[in-house]
Amino acid sequence: MVVDADLPPGRAANAAICAAAPTVASTPGLLGTDATDAEGTMHPGLPWAGCSVLVADSATLRAIRAEAASRTDTFVADVPAAAQSTRVYGDLVAAVGKTRTADFDYCAVSIVGPRKAVDKIVGKLPLMP
Repeated sequence: MVVDADLPPGRAANAAICAAAPTVASTPGLLGTDATDAEGTMHPGLPWAGCSVLVADSATLRAIRAEAASRTDTFVADVPAAAQSTRVYGDLVAAVGKTRTADFDYCAVSIVGPRKAVDKIVGKLPLMP
């Protein structure tokens, strides 16, 4: 997960969560098995691949999304900036429909794929502080 470094913490967390939802829904097998504790309480499975939340400036975020989307071995989900400026989902869909791919600003981008491919795309981006 790569989040826009300029977002305030609450908006960054919102963007990461919003990008995680379609990632999990669209990536079969991403979640590990449920775990049961010593008292028999079930804890739902977490992503077995791990989760890192990295940060990048908006231009880098746009380039990362473009690179991930151009590959056949990676899945990418994004949260356009319009997602945080609209309150009704239909308004977001309309805003996206009026925007060219190259003109988007993103709050977050989630990428899943082979480790080498993902590492190549995100390089040495820093972890979110």
